[in-house]
Order: sequence, then structure tokens, then C-alpha cells
Amino acid sequence: MTSLVVVESSFGNTRAVAEAITEGLGPGTVLVDVGEAPGDLSGFDLVVVGGPTHAFGMSRPSTREDAARQAGHEPSGGPGIREWIAALPRPAGGTDRPVRVATFDTRVAKVRHLPGSAAKGAAKALAGHGYARLGRPTSFYVSDTPGPLLDGEADRARAWGTDLARLPG
Repeated sequence: MTSLVVVESSFGNTRAVAEAITEGLGPGTVLVDVGEAPGDLSGFDLVVVGGPTHAFGMSRPSTREDAARQAGHEPSGGPGIREWIAALPRPAGGTDRPVRVATFDTRVAKVRHLPGSAAKGAAKALAGHGYARLGRPTSFYVSDTPGPLLDGEADRARAWGTDLARLPG
């Protein structure tokens, strides 16, 4: 199976989750930051997309600027997963090897029951573009906006990646 993991990360926590998922998916899995993600996904069997939940959903330029200021660095000005997904073409029809997608996000644990999720928003946007969803959108938790990941979340992400690799599709 050829897999791609596309990640947007503001404080490094979502990136750490993506790295663990990549390990779980196994050898040959490619991990890229969203600004370097390909626009053609036809060469992949599985694409996993993840980003932080900002203001109840996928980040926007304004929320990325706020996160950059909180992290103490200049905003990159690059795209987030929202913009990358919006620019994706619909998958080619009639293929015997559809591109399957799975989504994840990071969220602050103390507000885990609030509505909105970058993973759910990304899954909906990808489905709207015609990609086949694999599994449920999944959240991983950080202790506070800048992190760190809660204990055990990297292990849970690795196991989720392993489970995704085993799902039929």
C-alpha cells in the first residue's frame, strides 16, 4: 500500500501525531507538510490528512497568524489543509484503485466536548471532492493550546495508523 500523510501543525503537536501515524502505517509511507503536499493524489492508495482544530474547525489564515504569534514566530503565510483540500481536483473516475482518505486533528483536552473538529471538517470537504473515506475522523489531545500531547497520545496515533493500514478498502 502506498500512503501519504499530509499535516498542518502550529506548535509541533499535530506534527508529532502525524509522525506516529506514519510509523504505524509502515514502510513506504511519505509524510509531508501541507505546503509541500502534491495536488495529484492518484498515486496513493491512502491519504491521511491532519491539522489542529482552530476556532471549532480547520484553521484559517487569521487563526494561523494568531497561532504563530502565540508560538513566537512569524506566520508562514502558506496554505493550511482547508486551502489545500479546496484546490484538490476530483479523483479520476472509473479507477479500480480509488484514493481512500482518513483525517485526524489535535484538540485541547479540556474542551474536548465542544462542537467543531478540523478532522470532521476535512473529512466532509474531501468527501465533497469525491474521495472515499476510510475510518472515522479521529482527534488526539493536547494539554493546552501550545501542548504538549497528553500522555499516551503518540502511542494511540501509532496504533491508529496501524489499524488504518489493516482496513480493507
